[in-house]
Formats: sequence, C-alpha cells, structure tokens
Amino acid sequence: MKKGLIFDLDGTLVDSLPGIAATLNRCLATHGFPEHSDAAVRTFVGDGLRKLIERATPRQTGPEQTQALVALFKKDYETLWQQGTPPFPGIPDLLHQLQQNGHPLAILSNKPHEVTGTIVRTVFPTIHFQAVLGQQDGTPLKPDPASALRIAGQLGLAPADCILIGDSSIDIQTAANAGMSSVAVDWGYHDRDKLTAAGAKLIAATPTELTATLEAQPDTTA
Repeated sequence: MKKGLIFDLDGTLVDSLPGIAATLNRCLATHGFPEHSDAAVRTFVGDGLRKLIERATPRQTGPEQTQALVALFKKDYETLWQQGTPPFPGIPDLLHQLQQNGHPLAILSNKPHEVTGTIVRTVFPTIHFQAVLGQQDGTPLKPDPASALRIAGQLGLAPADCILIGDSSIDIQTAANAGMSSVAVDWGYHDRDKLTAAGAKLIAATPTELTATLEAQPDTTA
C-alpha cells in the first residue's frame, strides 16, 4: 500500500500570503492600527489566526480587541480569500499524479476549519482528499500531534506509514511529534536554514522534486 500523504495548505499547496495580508491589513485599518507588508506578514503566519493577529498588533492590544480582530478577519477572509490564494505552479499536476499513483491524500492546516475546506474544494475540485482538517475549537494546533494522528486513523494507516509535507518548522515538528516522517518544501514561509534547524532531512525545491522524493519513499508494510 502507498504511503499516506498529509499536506499542509498555506505556503505548501497554495500561495495564500497575498490574500491573508490583504485581509489582515483591512482589519487593522478598521481599528486604526498600522498595516504591514507581505514580507512582514509572512513572518506572522503559521501558528493559527489568533497568533497572526497578536503578532500584527501593538503589544498593548487587549484580549477583547484581539478577539474582535479575529472575528473580523474570519468574516472578511471567508468571502474574499479568492482574491489572493492561487495554487503554486505545478501543484495541481503534482496532486493529480500522486492521486493516480494510489497515494491516500489529506490536508492538515492551522487555518480555521471551515475556510480550509472551502479553499480545498474550490482550488482542487478534482482531487480526492480523504481527510481535510483545519483549526477547530477544542483541538490543539500543530505542532501538537492530535490532528495528524486523527488523520492517520481516517486514512486507516499507522503514523509511521504517513508522510507530512509542509513549508514550516511547525510541520516538521508536528510530524516528529506524531511519529511520522516528513518532507519540507522551500517555496513557502520558512527558508531552508530554518527548516534544517527544525530537523528537516528531506527538502524539495520544486513540485517535480517533491513528487520524485515522495515516490522514492518505500510503500507501507500493510
């Protein structure tokens, strides 16, 4: 049986930075806070929406205002995410090939669950993901392994028979915490040095290289 492949979404499959930055800046402007460049927002993402807001606002921002910005971001992003969330070049072909080759596919994101599902269905309508999980109340974010282990169960695979693919040190840590192997990509939010420091041993520079790396991994023993 082929390895189960669990993909991160933002920075791995879709270039969501423009859409996230635009929504964030609209929300910040509404509350009179300074806006940020895409490069700055790139350093804020990866740990869920609340952390994104906390990193983008002044230190003295209170919890009530932070929560108001979280709610405003969710409302804005749910309707306007398509204005800046294309798939990275080569990713649709990569997913089609892996699907045709018999790999069970899944998505694990720290993005809120509902919008994660909407993006996946809209951007990849012909890809069958057997599990799609985003951030949900009561469920810890990556790098906690709970959601990754839940996905392995949905795929009917042991954690050791799954590979987690992502663009950040958080993804590498999640895989290690869940007892899974990992493959990092360097076209997302963390550069190679940061990925290597997090323990990444396999790093792909292009979707073609990622496909070859994944196909080189041995099949499961089941």
